[in-house]
Amino acid sequence: MEAESWVPGPPLSGSPPGGEGAAAAAQPGAPEELTFDDDEEDLEVFSKDISLTEANSFSPLMPTSPSSMINQYKFEDEPELRDLFIIVDDPESHITAIETFITYRVVTKTSRGEFDSSEYEVRRRYQDFLWLKSRLEEAHPTLIIPPLPEKFIMKGIVERFSDEFIETRRKALHKFLNRIAEHPTLTFNEDFKIFLTAQAWELSSHKKQGPGLFSRMGQTVRAVASSVRGVKNRPDMFTDINDYMETFTQKINLLDKISQRIYKEEKGYYYELKEYGPIHTLWCASEEELVDSLKGIASCIDKCCKATEKRMAGLSENLLPVLHEYVLYSEILMGVLKRRDQIQAELDSKVDALSNKKAEKDQLTEEIGNLEDKVECANNALKADWDRWKQNMQHDMKTAFLNVAENNMDYYEQCLATWESFLTSQTVDLHLEEDSEDRP
Repeated sequence: MEAESWVPGPPLSGSPPGGEGAAAAAQPGAPEELTFDDDEEDLEVFSKDISLTEANSFSPLMPTSPSSMINQYKFEDEPELRDLFIIVDDPESHITAIETFITYRVVTKTSRGEFDSSEYEVRRRYQDFLWLKSRLEEAHPTLIIPPLPEKFIMKGIVERFSDEFIETRRKALHKFLNRIAEHPTLTFNEDFKIFLTAQAWELSSHKKQGPGLFSRMGQTVRAVASSVRGVKNRPDMFTDINDYMETFTQKINLLDKISQRIYKEEKGYYYELKEYGPIHTLWCASEEELVDSLKGIASCIDKCCKATEKRMAGLSENLLPVLHEYVLYSEILMGVLKRRDQIQAELDSKVDALSNKKAEKDQLTEEIGNLEDKVECANNALKADWDRWKQNMQHDMKTAFLNVAENNMDYYEQCLATWESFLTSQTVDLHLEEDSEDRP
């Protein structure tokens, strides 16, 4: 569940269809998709699908003052049981001779005894968040680590970061850290603490102490070997989870794609309305007898246009990010299940070796005992985290759907009231005209 309680300012009035990226794409030498290393962060967006770069084009802009968000965030309003509060805000663009990237301010307030201070303020770039996620996965292979927004780079628009894009990314990073803070195990991870408290040079030094290239390659080789061997004794519970996630992944991906299409179509409708209304106003100059009707129609269209804009903001704020986050979660869950199976497969291979007497019996017996403990810990961790994740997912989905329902009701009620008012006024005027014509 999202811990963010900051309420942004008024929504945008809208920008030309397609936004900045579409304008660039229409020019000669249109942007092309490139893949860079993590250090080359020319542009980062929420989705590999470029349509999400404009998903927040009707969402409110972030406050421009560096201290505005932390002042508006009501730490006192949070549940008393919470002892760790995190804000991600104040994005800054950095341009060097070799790269362009964005850093975000991360402000932490805490009452925990293991922290040396009660408040910290550091700046982090996207690759720092990637490092943290990687370290959490290494330390807790069968826990469900919250997703990060994907990285997507467009050549040719490096210097044109839109406020909407930056705000979308900021919210995703804010949610990532707060989901970790709310997790009963991840919140006490040492790398998480270092991420929140260490200055840039300290974090850079700490990163170098991580596992080396050959260690990571060894882990990858073992994972591939385990997947080839397969799992003989997977508990039924994890088979059920795997089946559930396959269905969930299919449905959530479909919902995500259709919702994005609906948003884009709604956006096109909004721009058509913006052009449609003023035409009636201009027509008034040549139709004196229809002036009141034309002005009434123009006013109704304008009100419906504003209602449509508000409805779109609701979609981009309350539905699209939730659906896409769980698209990413579905990928993470499948990865967690594979890592659990990897541990199980390693145990199975040792048991087979013991039965075939391919190695020293005493040594294998000890290794099997250690692996049995490892499998049990992995199973218990995933069981507990699965129940927690599923409960959070269901809460987030219900909340998102309720928000959509309320948003739609407000939209249709407002449009209905607008047109009913116009219809009533025009009907009265028409009756008055008929009465005057009937008089001698």
